[in-house]
Amino acid sequence: MFQDQTQPEITEDLILGGRIRLRQPRHGYRAGLDAALLAASVSLAPGERGVEAGCGPGAALLQVARRNPDAQVVGIEKAVDALDLARDNLALNDLAGGVSAIAGDVEQPFSRLGLPHFDAAFANPPFFDDASALRGPAPSRREAYLTEAGLQAWTAFLLKAVRQGGRITVIHRADRLADLLTLLSEGAGSIRIRPIQPFADQPAKRVLVQATKTGKAPLVLLAPLVLHDRSGGKHTPETDAILRGEGTLGWS
Repeated sequence: MFQDQTQPEITEDLILGGRIRLRQPRHGYRAGLDAALLAASVSLAPGERGVEAGCGPGAALLQVARRNPDAQVVGIEKAVDALDLARDNLALNDLAGGVSAIAGDVEQPFSRLGLPHFDAAFANPPFFDDASALRGPAPSRREAYLTEAGLQAWTAFLLKAVRQGGRITVIHRADRLADLLTLLSEGAGSIRIRPIQPFADQPAKRVLVQATKTGKAPLVLLAPLVLHDRSGGKHTPETDAILRGEGTLGWS
């Protein structure tokens, strides 16, 4: 038999210390550390409802669901292939009960989904608004890295998705922090920032930001998470525990 060359090759990977089986395309954008860090920073109390904007094949969505088994989680995704994979992954991991993935465009108003407001919303938005800032990404990776509507559309969706007092959590490039704070401050406050540094002696490349809708508390800059040390290990013990699902990234 000949393999259908129009279908992307799919791999099955183990994440969260083997507690999650993730099917995703072999080529193009592949979920990794950012999704794990985002998921580790989302905490949902029993009975609470969370939503991920742009869930892709479900890497962060699945990990949030596994970490918060008594909560309900919904993923929103507009790309048909990614949405199909997300639904496959939910079934593969026996998570179809309190977790779902539905079709929706983050660049459209949240109200079009016809969903009630959530207790928490989280996202790993595309890192670039300007195509000229990218150096020839492969077509299969372009949508994950580039948003035509810009970061403003994503923050607007997140702000509308949560109830009054709801939490918004985003991981993004550190050099977009000023933009992210400006956009979130249009409807949220009580902002907390955790820098993510490759090494202790290097600047942060990522930031995790949590904001509370209508929150009034002062901004707090938390201690950074350092991903690697110079001892030769792949990750610091704290990062390794997060990747195994044995550690979290709290906001205190």
